[in-house]
Amino acid sequence: MVSSTIRKSQVLKRPDLQNDRQPSERDDKPKKTPPPPHASFLYRNLTPAYELVWPMVARRNIQVSIGSLEISHGARVLEVGVGTGLSLSAYPRHAHVTGVDLSQPMLDKANERISELGWSHINVMPMNAEELNFPDDSFDIVTSFHVVSVVSNPKRMMSEMARVCRPGGRILLVNHFRSQNPWIARMIDSAGAVTRHLGWRTDLKFEDVVSELPLRMDRLYKPSPVSLFTIMSATKLDNAEPVAS
Repeated sequence: MVSSTIRKSQVLKRPDLQNDRQPSERDDKPKKTPPPPHASFLYRNLTPAYELVWPMVARRNIQVSIGSLEISHGARVLEVGVGTGLSLSAYPRHAHVTGVDLSQPMLDKANERISELGWSHINVMPMNAEELNFPDDSFDIVTSFHVVSVVSNPKRMMSEMARVCRPGGRILLVNHFRSQNPWIARMIDSAGAVTRHLGWRTDLKFEDVVSELPLRMDRLYKPSPVSLFTIMSATKLDNAEPVAS
């Protein structure tokens, strides 16, 4: 009787029999992972919210930075991540502007805006920012505003922007990057779990995105001391020129 009781006790204490499921069933169950930022519900579906909020956050910085390019007559311009076209009014009519975006609902809104305002110099189309379907050196100017932090592979996107820009052409980027101030960086990082589900990431470092690209930094600045956004204006180097580290 004693030995029988001990055997029963030992069986009850075996951890792999504490649950009706077998260990393989517990261990092999796939874990849910958050979707990449560009696949978030907000990015894909909340176009009205984007239209309402984003102008208040970003419009002035975008308009001023585009104006600073002094775009020449006949210049070929590409905007990566054009969204609903909120930036399109800043481009001069004497330029040829192409906008690309993954979100068809946003492109539909952009096309409505283009049609209503008679912008015959602007064309938008669906395209992945990480796989731009254009030949090398296709554009004189390539721009992107608040997009690099919502794609799956930011460095790949920046590499594609540099590839399709001609040598001597300009690249303009406006985006939030992780602050070099440790206190601010920690504060912003604490919201990362939420903002990623809303459609963007907060931990992106500027140097990780642009390192090793054939670019000369012409200007890198914040529009104000308290701004969360950084504005980059750069020139695409010729293949023979050394890449800045």
